[in-house]
Amino acid sequence: MAKRDYYDVLGVARGASDADIKKAYRRKARELHPDSNSHKPDAEAQFKEVNEAYDVLKDPDKKAAYDRFGHAAFEGGMGGGGGPRGGFHQQGDFASAFSDVFDDLFGDFMGGQRGGGGRQRAARGSDLRYNLRVTLEEAYSGVQKTINVPTSVGCSACSGTGAEGGAEPVSCPTCSGMGKVRAQQGFFTVERTCPTCSGLGQIIKNPCQTCQGSGRTEKERSLSVNIPAGVETGTRIRLAGEGDAGTRGGPSGDLYIFIEVTEHDLFKRDAHHLFCQVPVSVASAALGGEIEVPTIDGGRSRVKVPAGSQTGKQMRLRGKGMPALRGGATGDMFIELLVETPVNLTSRQKELLREFDELSAENNPHSTTFFSKVKSFWDEMKS
Repeated sequence: MAKRDYYDVLGVARGASDADIKKAYRRKARELHPDSNSHKPDAEAQFKEVNEAYDVLKDPDKKAAYDRFGHAAFEGGMGGGGGPRGGFHQQGDFASAFSDVFDDLFGDFMGGQRGGGGRQRAARGSDLRYNLRVTLEEAYSGVQKTINVPTSVGCSACSGTGAEGGAEPVSCPTCSGMGKVRAQQGFFTVERTCPTCSGLGQIIKNPCQTCQGSGRTEKERSLSVNIPAGVETGTRIRLAGEGDAGTRGGPSGDLYIFIEVTEHDLFKRDAHHLFCQVPVSVASAALGGEIEVPTIDGGRSRVKVPAGSQTGKQMRLRGKGMPALRGGATGDMFIELLVETPVNLTSRQKELLREFDELSAENNPHSTTFFSKVKSFWDEMKS
């Protein structure tokens, strides 16, 4: 039976680029893989045919010879001894081809690394998170805090190597330092993480008694943290290198401090602005005057209340809010009036209020407007 044209096998046209050839090969290999086509008796033969075609067309020299002489380039010695003969009859070429198939099909899945490139002699330590609460006053002025962080640090007994006395790890005898081992399973060469060194490529003959070979010990550290002025809930501060220590001498991770600003008894915050609700008496709201209010910096400010002020009336104190975290203008403070209705009145106070109410019926603009609208509404309903 005549051998099929290699380009037809892969489903590409002559003159196809290397990228198109590889793409077609990967598609065909997945489609015809024997593990996925156990119900097709000819799947294995087709799979081998695809790999034979790709082994030639991926090599520039072999491809040039095939384009010129066809299959005859690899028969009777024309192409030298490097080409395939009779569909991988030689065990070495056969195993190599299926190893390439494994790498091409699953290389991306395994991180795209071959031949021990996946081993990790030194690994970066983990990042840590610390939640820190500060008061609104501390967020306003900035503060320096001391925190205690439980973390992993490099073992001082072995200098982080994990070996007793600080000795260097030795190459793993199972994988010869590659971190991976290969096993022949029928037609396939399967690559696995070395079970002896867990992919590190190194082993420790005499583990450190202090850290049991990990190169790290648990310790609570005290750190001084500078909290800048203007922070708010959700602000994140990064301390480089203050996370868990790395393994086998790898770099330490980072420590991330997440800020939470606690609620204040007097002030409500909205971005860079502050709001303070201040109660005033009916008389003060009606007659006007001055009130004294606190500010976030611990000071006091006098605010003039206009005569006839209603609940919800706001006055602005410029520059008395929160500072911007990364520079810029400071926010403002808004005073919101809350006109307070008196309670637990004496008989004399009630008498005076009734008299006042009778005399001030025409001095309540909102009431006059409201009841005028009510009267118009009722008149319309009657008509």
